[in-house]
This record gives sequence, C-alpha cells and structure tokens, in this order.
Amino acid sequence: MATAIQALKGDAPQQVRSLQPRKGEKIFWDSDVLTVPLFKQYRQLLRQGDQFAAYNFREYAKRRTRDAFRENRNVEDPRRVQELIQKGLNDLQILKRQTVVSQFFQFDRLVVEGGAAGKQKGDEGGIVRQKDQG
Repeated sequence: MATAIQALKGDAPQQVRSLQPRKGEKIFWDSDVLTVPLFKQYRQLLRQGDQFAAYNFREYAKRRTRDAFRENRNVEDPRRVQELIQKGLNDLQILKRQTVVSQFFQFDRLVVEGGAAGKQKGDEGGIVRQKDQG
C-alpha cells in the first residue's frame, strides 16, 4: 500500500504523474482522502518558493519543501498528518509574505541563474560577458 508522500515523490509502485486518468482507467488513490490536498499543498509550496527574487532563497524554499515531504512520507498517524498539513499551511502563508517582501529589493542575477547576466557570448572560445544594465 503506497502512501501519499511516496506518490508525490514518485516512489510508489504506480508513479502518479497526472491527476487526470488515462482513457479507460479509473483513478486509484489508495483509498486515501488526503492525497489530493497533499499534492495541492506540495505544488503550492514549490510554486510559491519560485516567486523569490533571490536565487538562494528560491532554492532554499524548494529544497526545504522537498526535504520536509520526503522526511514525513511514512507518517500514517492521522493526528500527526493533520499537524503536518497545518504546518504546511502556515509555511505557505510565511512564503507568500516573504516573497512579496523579497520583490521590493532588486539584486543582480547570479551566473548560475543564467539569463542576461553571466551569459557567455562569442564563438571562438573568447568569453565576452553580458551585463544586465537595467
């Protein structure tokens, strides 16, 4: 019997990649009513983490979300699951507030982010750095 978190991570015997059933298939949710809200909360946390202006904050938020879901993937106690869901909702509200605050401050993009800053130009191995002046 696969848990909801295993399905999120892709460790379940049948990997869940889409909420839509294929033609002629029925949705199998392992009789777990919490699976859909967990998927939704996981996606919301990852998407909200992507809203940070600074690369390090973005990556930290996504890594922390993934690690928390992996760490608690085997929790089956209903009371503990509800506590974790509430903690996730609180974390989502914190992320929403912090992403708004982070967008007030403009930082130069890092080279690892790609984009306009740090991009290499030139064909012959000559490195010409492009600086975003905007």
